[in-house]
Amino acid sequence: MGSAAELAAAVLMLLGFPCLMLAALVPSVPAFAAAAAVTYLADHYLHRRGSYLVNRLSKVRAGLSIRFLIRQLLLILLLARLSLADNLIYYGAIACFIAFYGLQAPHGALTTLIRNRRRMPVATRNVDLASRIRIPDAPPRVLTHRAAEKMLHLDLVAVGGILLAAALDSPLVGFAGIGVTVLLGTAYVLALVPYVRGRRIPPKADQVLEAVDDWLREYRPETVLYFSGSRDSAYQVNMWLETMEQLDTRPLVILRERVILANLAPTTVPVVCVPGGVHLMNLDLSTVRVALYAANVGKNIHLLRVPTMKHVFIGHGDSDKLASVNPFSKVYDEVWTAGRAGRDRYAIADVGVRDDDIVEVGRPQLAPIEPRRAAPADAAEGHRPTVLYAPTWEGWDDNPGNTSLLLAGENIVKRLIAADPPVRVLYKPHPFTGTRSAQAKAAHQRITELIEQAAAERAADPRFTADAAARDRARAELARVEARLAELAGGGDRGDEAEASRDGVIDVARYEETARLRDAWNTAYWNSFPDWEHRVITGAQPRLYDCFNVSDAMVSDISSVVSDFIASGKPYAVTDSAGLGAEEFKRQNTAVRAAVILSNDAAALTELLDAVRDPQADPLAGERDELKHYLLGPDEPTSLEQFNAAVAQLARKAETRNLGQESRTVVGGPDVEPADALPPQAASVTGETDGTAAN
Repeated sequence: MGSAAELAAAVLMLLGFPCLMLAALVPSVPAFAAAAAVTYLADHYLHRRGSYLVNRLSKVRAGLSIRFLIRQLLLILLLARLSLADNLIYYGAIACFIAFYGLQAPHGALTTLIRNRRRMPVATRNVDLASRIRIPDAPPRVLTHRAAEKMLHLDLVAVGGILLAAALDSPLVGFAGIGVTVLLGTAYVLALVPYVRGRRIPPKADQVLEAVDDWLREYRPETVLYFSGSRDSAYQVNMWLETMEQLDTRPLVILRERVILANLAPTTVPVVCVPGGVHLMNLDLSTVRVALYAANVGKNIHLLRVPTMKHVFIGHGDSDKLASVNPFSKVYDEVWTAGRAGRDRYAIADVGVRDDDIVEVGRPQLAPIEPRRAAPADAAEGHRPTVLYAPTWEGWDDNPGNTSLLLAGENIVKRLIAADPPVRVLYKPHPFTGTRSAQAKAAHQRITELIEQAAAERAADPRFTADAAARDRARAELARVEARLAELAGGGDRGDEAEASRDGVIDVARYEETARLRDAWNTAYWNSFPDWEHRVITGAQPRLYDCFNVSDAMVSDISSVVSDFIASGKPYAVTDSAGLGAEEFKRQNTAVRAAVILSNDAAALTELLDAVRDPQADPLAGERDELKHYLLGPDEPTSLEQFNAAVAQLARKAETRNLGQESRTVVGGPDVEPADALPPQAASVTGETDGTAAN
């Protein structure tokens, strides 16, 4: 249900309808009015919260319209039981509800027509469409947002008036309510009509596609980041946006799902979302020489078929998971890994990726991670190390090695809280934690309670003091920054997809101010509480890398989090939840070769804490440095420089190939086609391909 409040509202709504029937049969106007009010309010609340239950009721023939209809029929039953079947208000109520439902058809048709006409074949950001085609403003949000629910709720006036008429024996009140409902419903329908006529209709699909092609010919993109996936996978493309902004070539982001565009982080890079496969294949991408793929998904085939560009798998993280050596990767011209470790993984996996096709480019996203710093001079006077516990989620199966939460999480946290000398604990779980496993969700809740209880006890301990004035100043600064960020975010709202595409060119000054404010937010956040206070950190802010930078060590599981943390050079521990044993665990997982290996009792945490408190007593420091370079490549040149160099080199290969094809065509004469020219690909009427490659 999502929350106790949603569960209570659902129960009230489900019980409300039997109560309505009972009140109608008794009959009792006050009881009927009370039950009706409960059903209205509960229904509205659940819709506003997007409750799972209320969204599934339509599957069992109890959707929104049916619930309103049942309530109205029960009101007619109430009038009959009150012996008002011969009264004009009875016939007025029947006529009102028939007319009201008669208005539902044009209302639904108009809202659907407006929505479909304003859904363009291509949605964009940072693309100048406004100078090329005329896209009218979206209808006011009040007319289109939750339109069906708003229309149905107009019956409130009629229902209230009819109930008052029955209670007061005054038909005039009832007819007044009926008139208002019918009038409002008619006005709602008429208010939508202008948006399906004349200049308020967006251009047709072919005009939009021509405008995008015209922009592409002017912009001449050279490097494309291509991505397809579900809403939850948006982070996989978001992590590459900053790198795309810093390319030496002209970048472009191509998305395949609108839901990804809606969850895309702000960026200055032009973005084109093309849901239809045929539309994608018909875009003018003739200037693109390098295509980068962040995930192995079926829709990649729609761009992979283009021979004039070179295709590269760059992935969305670096770890020893099987996804890092997916056999699908052999379809690309090259596979780019962070360091030598990625190359070796493919060699060991033997999945068909040739060593010659692997290029080591580092991890440009890791630039914000700060290296280990020397302990502060006042360490002996009260500085307490910070240990980050960042477990991964439970995964799609019940493999005990997926996450440490289930078997080791509480032991880890208890030992860290009880450490002497004391340390601060930061707990940042994976955002998917508990989404599949109830056990993982329960473990997360227990760990949260442990940390919050320990934080409360530490705050009451006189040994732990804080500068209250400094905390207050930081909190005030945090509130100021959050208010400004909210103001900047609110100013970027758009009416709908078409309007967002028209006006979606980012304000660079606003974007840069937002970036500065996010840095200021991060500083103010960490200063707003004492450096000894345990914290549970969920949500998007502070980011994982921000937690890395304030931590002296980390405990985690097998995931890309470990590989990323290694960039800091700080001590870390990894939990062998599956009980493989330290040697076998290290053999199977490259990233743990310089880690303290924890069993599920977490007894070896003392080794990690000793290394944190005294860097001179850190036996794994040298191994961590070697592993860092093995996993992530050299520090110089920087990852961004390596990445740009790899893009430039591959672009030259693509250009050489294209020139060779042109020369073969010219030598062979006008009737000879290039060797790898492709036949047309079968497509459905919806613009989507059948998912197979054309060869």
